[in-house]
Amino acid sequence: DSLGLFMEGKEEGHVVHNWKVRWFVLLQDKLLYYKFEGGKKESSPKGRILLDGCTITCPCLEYENRPLLIKLRTKTNTDYFLECCSREERDSWALDITGAIHAGHPVQVQELHRMKNSFKLLENISLHHIVDKMRDSSTGIKLTRNLEQGNRYKETFTGSALVDWLISNSFAVSRFEAVTLASMLMEENFTKPVGTRSIEAMRYSDLSEQFLDDSTALYMFAESSKKMLSSKEELQFNISELSGTIVKQGFLVKQGHKRKNWKVRKFVLRADPAFLHYYDPTKEENKPVGGFSLRGCLVSALEDNGVPAGVKGNVQGNLFKIITKNDIHYYIQASSKAERTQWIEAIKPLT
Repeated sequence: DSLGLFMEGKEEGHVVHNWKVRWFVLLQDKLLYYKFEGGKKESSPKGRILLDGCTITCPCLEYENRPLLIKLRTKTNTDYFLECCSREERDSWALDITGAIHAGHPVQVQELHRMKNSFKLLENISLHHIVDKMRDSSTGIKLTRNLEQGNRYKETFTGSALVDWLISNSFAVSRFEAVTLASMLMEENFTKPVGTRSIEAMRYSDLSEQFLDDSTALYMFAESSKKMLSSKEELQFNISELSGTIVKQGFLVKQGHKRKNWKVRKFVLRADPAFLHYYDPTKEENKPVGGFSLRGCLVSALEDNGVPAGVKGNVQGNLFKIITKNDIHYYIQASSKAERTQWIEAIKPLT
């Protein structure tokens, strides 16, 4: 079984009106989803999506503010949208769901596992680091003038040139892996397609075909790669807090400070500088609702038997606590013991 927290939207009359946090469990032939409130999933499922005859679209670009969607269309033409928390999580779930849809075809499943393992290799790579290297005037990627269908484009590079560069700089070991990495750079707005060929590929293809390893497809650096933030966000969060490399992100459940109620939040852990920010996944705008520096913090797992001190409501299991330098206590719940351990191990070196 694969299981985890997602935002779920069901299409009614071509629009998803309300996005809700749901707990999903993938079984052999169906996806079950449960209501998740107060840090707990309900015992019986709220609904199910039968996978037989389903088609999956990933990445799904129908909602501009929600780039990390998987779209499932059932045999009866009902559309479901699942919003994941990170690109890795989205691609991993898409591969697992595709595997379940094609369970009867062992060759395809083998191919999926090969793809999945290559995604794992990329999780620890910092995209900022790659872009800095790409922009380096002596060792970076060579920017050239290119012609396409009579149009001249300055300062561009071809898809195959980027793949060659990623391999020769040891960021990828195969062309397949380099294409995956190049797609990530594009998806995170570090690079962008220019000219008809590469733009069409973005629009109509699935993830593995979005970036073209081709000497006629053109790309360039996106200006937004300096991670511009609006002045409103700057007031709330110092720009440098949000400039660190993302180390880990995912949905966790957090106890509120004032009302002590438990809410699902998307947590983003950054290094250099070390900060943990959290976002409200039901809101469209992508800015944190809270966050703190990890310097001088203490992080520890809480007792799994009974409700630990400081925890309100009958919430227990997979809990951990972060105490900041200013003695503010954060109580957080992960969806499994393993996930709690991963978060603690990721946070500890940054304190």
